[in-house]
Amino acid sequence: MKVTNYISEAFSELKTNVTWPEWAEVQRLAVIVAVFSIVFALLTFGIDRGFEVLVANIYSALKN
Repeated sequence: MKVTNYISEAFSELKTNVTWPEWAEVQRLAVIVAVFSIVFALLTFGIDRGFEVLVANIYSALKN
């Protein structure tokens, strides 16, 4: 019974006490998050690829 009461009160609070953003703001913020996620992924890929080339060059220099 306590769990049912807790869930009921949680939904009630979400309906009455939470200020939800407008749909246009949600879309705008979702686009911003997506763009920054892509930029961060490309930056991480670039740094990883750079280190891969650097380590390969160091190993090939030490091998010779």
